[in-house]
Amino acid sequence: MSRRVRLLIDECLHTSLVKVATDRFYEAYHVAHLGMSGLKDQELMLRIRDDDFTLVTNNAIDFRRLFRKEQVHPGLVILVPN
Repeated sequence: MSRRVRLLIDECLHTSLVKVATDRFYEAYHVAHLGMSGLKDQELMLRIRDDDFTLVTNNAIDFRRLFRKEQVHPGLVILVPN
């Protein structure tokens, strides 16, 4: 049975990415729309783990460090700033 990917767009990225993702049949949310703006990275990591989100961010340094500590996680997508 396949699992639908649930994307969580980090607050460092624009809210319009939710539509880009949903137009491509991903389930996607922005942290601002879920009341998670301003959470510290470690607090956000708890929600990512509990709600089985794949995080989309451009904050590679901090989140690579946090995800490295996880034994199992749904994923991390890092968008490299242009």
